[in-house]
Amino acid sequence: MSLPPLVEPAADLTRDEVNRYSRHLIIPDVGMTGQKRLKNAKVLVVGAGGLGSPALMYLAAAGVGTLGIIDFDIVDESNLQRQIIHRQATLGLPKAESAAATVREINPLIEIVVHNTALDRDNVLEIFAQYDLIVDGTDNFATRYMVNDAAVLLGKPYVWGSIYRFDGQASVFWAEHGPCYRCLYPEPPPPGMVPSCAEGGVLGVLCASIGSIQVNEAIKLLAGIGEPLVGRLMIYDALEMTYRSVKVRKDPECPLCGENATITELLEDYEAFCGAVSVEAADAAQDSTITVQELKAWQDADEKIFLIDVREPNEYEIVSIPGATLIPKGEFLNGNALEKLPQDRKIVLHCKSGVRSAEALAVVKQAGFADAVHVGGGVLAWVRQIDPSLPSY
Repeated sequence: MSLPPLVEPAADLTRDEVNRYSRHLIIPDVGMTGQKRLKNAKVLVVGAGGLGSPALMYLAAAGVGTLGIIDFDIVDESNLQRQIIHRQATLGLPKAESAAATVREINPLIEIVVHNTALDRDNVLEIFAQYDLIVDGTDNFATRYMVNDAAVLLGKPYVWGSIYRFDGQASVFWAEHGPCYRCLYPEPPPPGMVPSCAEGGVLGVLCASIGSIQVNEAIKLLAGIGEPLVGRLMIYDALEMTYRSVKVRKDPECPLCGENATITELLEDYEAFCGAVSVEAADAAQDSTITVQELKAWQDADEKIFLIDVREPNEYEIVSIPGATLIPKGEFLNGNALEKLPQDRKIVLHCKSGVRSAEALAVVKQAGFADAVHVGGGVLAWVRQIDPSLPSY
């Protein structure tokens, strides 16, 4: 369905703006009025990562007058494979600042607002209130639900995107005209069910495919042209090169935007709601987590330990902690790994960051290995704190 323009047009365009945006101006559906609306628009991009990179660059090039960037992370070398807004020269800098510098080079005629902070329940409403439209480029469920809830509570539309390996999704959520994210996904998936891009990987160019779709939808909403993805979920398969659209209906029982909504303010703890780590894993890891320094000391002292890497084989090929035996987490969950565990050595588990090893630790402890432990921070901590000569990923 067509929707009215989200913003009013600016008073005029300067000569420089007319020259810059001329290819928009000669499109009848955009024209001078549509470009003036873009100039008058205020758009916030949440996350300057894989999706945020192309989104910020194309929103800037399109002439969105005020562009907000919120991100609290720093630029890491592993980002450069897909986060094209960052450069070798900005390694170690805050992502929000790095992104702002690139965007200013793309279009000096627009205003850039940098929010170099973590988005949380204490600041999300205040920050969102400053903008007409939100573009969600986040990569974790806790932030996605918080973005959705804040947008619904403020009555603002937002453009959502998601990527994983070769698959991408995109939609527009606007409770005033259609469903919200909770209508599509009422509950987050169980912990560990959906790996993050950091764990499962993502084809770099997929970010551009989905990020550009997000910008396309943003422009349509701001200018009031075309039929935005409200009430539709676009699914893209890069390997098969297929696009398909699925209808998403507003859930009358949705606790946030339904007829008898029970959620009238932000949740106290979105991490707890999404269960970043299962209760069983958290319980198992309590008082059974060691540091990489402790692991190194045990190895140097030739302690009787059995070090297990619960990542996937392709991750193990990239980098591994010396002396580790590879047994993927899936073998612990189906029980096949238990017969491989020695009875005369202390079981020490690790993964990339500590999440998957905590889940495997819960299984091991339930099987009777009461003194088993896992390594907090995993391979990433080992590379940073013990052997920086090893590659990171």
